[in-house]
Amino acid sequence: MPINIPSGLPARAILDSERIFALERPEAEQQDLRPLRLLILNLMPKKIETETELLRLISKSPLQVEVDFMKIASHKATHTSRDHLLKFYEPLSEVRDNYYDGFVVTGAPVEHLPFDEVDYWDEFKEILDWASSHAFSTLYLCWGAMGALNYRYGVRKHVLDKKIFGVFPQYLQDEYCFITNGFDEIILQPHSRLASMDEDDIAANPDLQVLTWGEESGPGLIATRDFSEVFALGHWEYGKYTLADEYARDMSKGMTNVPFPKNYYPHDDPSQEPLFAWRAHANLLWRNWLNWGYQTTPYDLGAVPELRANKRLGTDRSIRHAPGSPRRDGYAIFAKDGYGVIQNVRGTNETA
Repeated sequence: MPINIPSGLPARAILDSERIFALERPEAEQQDLRPLRLLILNLMPKKIETETELLRLISKSPLQVEVDFMKIASHKATHTSRDHLLKFYEPLSEVRDNYYDGFVVTGAPVEHLPFDEVDYWDEFKEILDWASSHAFSTLYLCWGAMGALNYRYGVRKHVLDKKIFGVFPQYLQDEYCFITNGFDEIILQPHSRLASMDEDDIAANPDLQVLTWGEESGPGLIATRDFSEVFALGHWEYGKYTLADEYARDMSKGMTNVPFPKNYYPHDDPSQEPLFAWRAHANLLWRNWLNWGYQTTPYDLGAVPELRANKRLGTDRSIRHAPGSPRRDGYAIFAKDGYGVIQNVRGTNETA
């Protein structure tokens, strides 16, 4: 099934060139079904690039998904044209009476700042309060996940001396979880952040469960017990060259706390093509999340506030795992790799 996007969205041409089937709204409205309604709060500076990355993933679902875009009203975007924002983005005031099957909150390059120093922090909290009764499930990405974990669950953020940057192996924590169903035991996930979330705070909260975890990168995917909120601290939505572009950007700024991207270029050689090693799990995560919403969201979205208030979303997982490997045989992640790409957990390169 196609994704349903606003007419004239620039990402349409890119999706067409990649043979991704997308319908613009007038075409989709001729079909006799209720698509999943999805709202994306795009906090990234380069909004068109982020739109394209997210729509690629959403398009992999067999479901028809109607996508709207939301903006922060209190923040002036400097990397995206005003015309684009006016045409395709709405503030909270314009969508306040709407209900959605899913809500997506992207990251933003502000993780080094205290939350209350982010100029739209108050509006961000207001939007999260609204979403808690108007969206059946919310998927938060990177800083969006950090902000939500802090505001809604009191999880502390720790600013790091050096950026977690590159592609990192993570262990799957529950193979039967709805959100990670079908994942391999070891998953590769891109990370690009100058902060981490307190793992003790996460472990102490009975409403939260860690779904993937890595020795170097910590929790990569966290969720509430009923999957009403899913938190991805990494960037499965990134395209093949996103880390390369970010590295070039950070180097041009003269940043000294950004390491060379780990496990990204073959043999750590930037003259070679980076390996797109996380695409399958990225597609599976989004497909699982959308499918879970399709299976459990009421046909009448007006019922969402009562379901959210009473925590009756159809699934409540009581299984709890401590972060770490589910294996019992002492297996070390990628201790040796024939391509010379993946480093072992102690941070040294070994090639076959």
